[in-house]
Amino acid sequence: MDAAEFRRRGKEMVDYVADYLEKIEERPVYPDLEPGYLRDLIPTEAPCEPESFEDLMQDVERVIMPGITHWHSPNFFAYFPAASSYPAMLADMLCGAIGCIGFSWAASPACTELETVMLDWLGKMLQLPECFIAGTHGHGGGVIQSTASEATLMSLLAARCKAVRRVQAVESERSESDVLSKLVAYTSDQAHSSVERAALIGAVMMRKVPTDEHFAVREEMLKKMVEEDKAAGLIPFYFCATLGTTPSCAFDHITKLGPLCNKENMWMHIDAAYAGSAFICPEFRPLLNGIEYADSFNFNPHKWLLINFDCSTMWVKKRTDIIGHWQIPLGRRFRSLKMWFVFRLYGLKGLQAHIRKQVALAKEFESLVQADNRFEICAEVILGLVCFRLKGSNELNQNLLKRITKSREIHLVPCQLSGRFVLRFAICARTTESRHIQRAWRHITQLAFELLQDLH
Repeated sequence: MDAAEFRRRGKEMVDYVADYLEKIEERPVYPDLEPGYLRDLIPTEAPCEPESFEDLMQDVERVIMPGITHWHSPNFFAYFPAASSYPAMLADMLCGAIGCIGFSWAASPACTELETVMLDWLGKMLQLPECFIAGTHGHGGGVIQSTASEATLMSLLAARCKAVRRVQAVESERSESDVLSKLVAYTSDQAHSSVERAALIGAVMMRKVPTDEHFAVREEMLKKMVEEDKAAGLIPFYFCATLGTTPSCAFDHITKLGPLCNKENMWMHIDAAYAGSAFICPEFRPLLNGIEYADSFNFNPHKWLLINFDCSTMWVKKRTDIIGHWQIPLGRRFRSLKMWFVFRLYGLKGLQAHIRKQVALAKEFESLVQADNRFEICAEVILGLVCFRLKGSNELNQNLLKRITKSREIHLVPCQLSGRFVLRFAICARTTESRHIQRAWRHITQLAFELLQDLH
């Protein structure tokens, strides 16, 4: 493919993408396939001779699209949003064309410097304390990770190194392996599984802190566990707080937990993977109060801030604490281009409007659930997630979800809250409107009616 054909095919691809997104709700949101479907649809070996672009694009529809779960469909209400916008897609095209591997400043100065400045821009949108802003003389700053999982691991590794150095500074005879064997980290019993996985990779013990009736960690319980472990000769060194848990979007009480962590010399990392985007809105910024006590903070603009995957932003108070653990891979893509394009073409007000619209849609769905006495709300609706269920057994709700999934009209996933099987309804797609919420609710209630009729 030469430059001339690339120009032609590139324009065709832009048209294909635009058509796909404009007509996406016409496609079943969830595929009706069995595992292994694809192998029988394509040859067992790569072709020896070049094939035509037309044949390739025909096979995109024949082979690929039937196996796609359409995350950007306005009928997709599962997991959390996967952000998407046209400015971010254009930036991704440019990123692919430039193709730099930004492992150092010299490898591509613009890649390194734009990332630092974009993390400062976003940090200021969030009203982060000055200590997290790099500026020209600051000691903190930000870095783009691939995922929140990586950010958690990086913070834990940095905390581990810092804890070992601190202990050995006082007890020089203690070996690193001895100190490591005594380290203990903590997180919520509602935290994402990636937090526990970070401890496994980091080879440290992690304890899960029981949560309150709102599924949040309180100071009293963490303090009790820390004191028990210190009495047993262990060294508490790290706590991962969650703002907006995956199951129910619950918020740990960091204004109380932060001072405890500071007092006990425990690194406090804040994982706000989904919820963090909302903190650019003044009305939601109080949810981040307590950030001043944290050593590191992370959220995913690629979830809710209209920046395509992957773009997970992480800030630290002191760069020197984490300089050896900035990221897992040496190479890095020019991901800050997506931030630059989106921030400039939407502006802060445009991004705030997007967040507010989706929160309002979640509240609209919540009101529909509350108006039907067959259903119940299972957790406080703070942002764009509604946890609900039919009043009755777990089996009843499992059967309802099976019918919803089988229908392929909308897509939901469940969670467990206090032993109850709960349906999660997340506002995900950029194009979701009130009519999609109303239609989804009609569909859910119709299936619930049929299920209850069958049982009777």
